[in-house]
Amino acid sequence: MGGLFGKKHADDQPRAENAPPADAQPTDGSASDAPAAKGFFQRLAAGLTRSSQKLSDGVSAIFTKKKLDAEALRDLEELLIGADIGVAGAASATAALAKDRFDREITDAEVKEALADHIAGLLREREKPLTIDVSRAPHVILVVGVNGGGKTTTIGKLAARFRGEGLKVAVAAGDTFRAAAVEQLRVWAERAGADFHAKAAGADAAALAFEALASAKAAGADVLLIDTAGRLQNRKELMDELAKIVRVIAKIDPGAPHDVLLVLDATVGQNALSQADAFREIAGVTGLVMTKLDGTARGGVLVALAARHPLPIHFIGVGEGVGDLQPFEAKAFARALMGLERL
Repeated sequence: MGGLFGKKHADDQPRAENAPPADAQPTDGSASDAPAAKGFFQRLAAGLTRSSQKLSDGVSAIFTKKKLDAEALRDLEELLIGADIGVAGAASATAALAKDRFDREITDAEVKEALADHIAGLLREREKPLTIDVSRAPHVILVVGVNGGGKTTTIGKLAARFRGEGLKVAVAAGDTFRAAAVEQLRVWAERAGADFHAKAAGADAAALAFEALASAKAAGADVLLIDTAGRLQNRKELMDELAKIVRVIAKIDPGAPHDVLLVLDATVGQNALSQADAFREIAGVTGLVMTKLDGTARGGVLVALAARHPLPIHFIGVGEGVGDLQPFEAKAFARALMGLERL
């Protein structure tokens, strides 16, 4: 990312962030506990149970009459919209289904398979891993999002993941207005075996970021993760602070930050869309992380988000452990969302 503004473009309350569970990360930080793909799919499917149950039961109820007629399509579209897939996603899914099967007999199982295939197709372009360029030494990742959305725990999990991949990691507690966030991040960094940089409460976040980058560079860190404040109620203040962070770290590395990750909480449903709108304008977001998919029946919001914002979805989270944050896979997510087995 060349600069902060490279891309311009609530009813529910988010759950509070939790400190890491005692067994979240090996204390030496030498290895991640990330499971094999099959194991994570099972956890993903379990985490999405509330979302998939709503969709699966709804589809079964609609297609008891075994025919894909206009009434069934209307009911299906309403079901998908109610599952936070969004108007555009719901319309495209029902249109695709009607194209081949309208006025023909169809089972609920066939509908679920067809929807999973269509959703996977919609999401496939958003499936992109977060690649760390160790030649940058360090690769700087600025993490943004509203307070309570999962930023702190996501940074901790990413630090543990990168350490498990053999990278030297540094973490900067840039949300200097929340002492609790600093302490939570300190615990995560210690458990991950990452270097930790913090200042007194209320300190200048840009100064902290500058010092953290200088220190990380001197120490030969491969990755620097920088936390930020998330006070959207005062967008100008947040914009000014983020712009200042980018301006000062550019004095050390003109290309930094190399990634700007937006962390979004799935439990807020459609409010995640407005958060993405705001942070893309404020912070030049380059990629997304969706957390707390295990705590909501609104997992379909990821589809609506992908339709609205052409940004890669790097990671999704379905729990509090390190291994519960995994790279996004469109097909696996779509099948889990529809309550289907992994192929």
